[in-house]
Amino acid sequence: MSKQCEAAVKTAASAEMGLFERYLTVWVFLCIIAGIALGHLVPEPFQLIGQLQVAQVNLPVAILIWLMIVPMLLKIDFAAMHHVKEHWKGVGVTLFVNWAVKPFSMALLGWIFIRGIFSPYLPAEQIDSYLAGLIILAAAPCTAMVFVWSHLSDGEPHFTLTQVALNDTIMIFAFAPIVGLLLGLSAISVPWATLFLTVVLYIVIPVLFAQWWRRRLLAVGGESRLKQVLGRMHPISLGALLVTLVLLFGFQGEQILSQPLIILMLAVPILIQVYFNSGLAYLLNRSLGVAHCVAAPSALIGASNFFELAVATAIVLFGFDSGAALATVVGVLVEVPVMLSVVNITNKTRGWYESSAKISASSKGNGPAVDN
Repeated sequence: MSKQCEAAVKTAASAEMGLFERYLTVWVFLCIIAGIALGHLVPEPFQLIGQLQVAQVNLPVAILIWLMIVPMLLKIDFAAMHHVKEHWKGVGVTLFVNWAVKPFSMALLGWIFIRGIFSPYLPAEQIDSYLAGLIILAAAPCTAMVFVWSHLSDGEPHFTLTQVALNDTIMIFAFAPIVGLLLGLSAISVPWATLFLTVVLYIVIPVLFAQWWRRRLLAVGGESRLKQVLGRMHPISLGALLVTLVLLFGFQGEQILSQPLIILMLAVPILIQVYFNSGLAYLLNRSLGVAHCVAAPSALIGASNFFELAVATAIVLFGFDSGAALATVVGVLVEVPVMLSVVNITNKTRGWYESSAKISASSKGNGPAVDN
């Protein structure tokens, strides 16, 4: 293990997975069952909620999404971006995979599987919507859960924080153009005004508010006060996610019951792109001599998704009962088991990774190399 990785292990902040995160897939399955059952037994409340819209924005969902996103963004210190120069190779690899590879590889996989191989088995009127949901999911790099994956892989904490802050900043400017471009290339109508409204509502405003709130908390009570508020907000954020999932499956129940294999078919391109993009980032970092404690979180960030933003965008653009919303929820369903498998792969291959002739002692790329 390189000296940098040893230091990272010693200084990494505690980020253990809680009960909810560890069993996220189980909770999603329970939400599927609860949503479908409630949608059948008492459909009227779901229909009423679906009608509560202003400027194509569903107000209950907007509140739920803000409750999910703001606590996550509250963890991010955008001042940490000055660490970019310390890990520029790893940052460069992750940015390349996140923004130049992942959305486009997902679009390609969507065309192959959703419009090609699986199209005879999917409802024809929803195929474009499923493809749109996959594209939206891939265009939003992961935020909060990355800290958990990084910790489990002994990741360098400053790199992880820097990368997440940088991704969130880029997302403000790049999310809408990339989604619009790929939807257009897929011959899917792009409601640009609604797409930009989504960016303002679910990226710009939450980022600005979270950073203002973070500074206020640190000014009043320091890190202890910030941790206290995050602890209180955590169950609220998780509860908002569960309620959103129940609402989504309340609307999606008929589709799922009529064609239960839809979820499995949507999961195929998601699984392929996760392993492809994480493997690509991992190998690129190794070829550049980046330390393992940077390469591992780089691979994980390169593959995971900000599914809360994806769900919100799909609902705003296509509606609760759309294939796009369902496709983004499948991303939630596979998130934990798939990312834990990537963590396991990076941990088990550490020896192979560091057997390269020269792995940098520092992810700066200009420090002395250390033989491993």
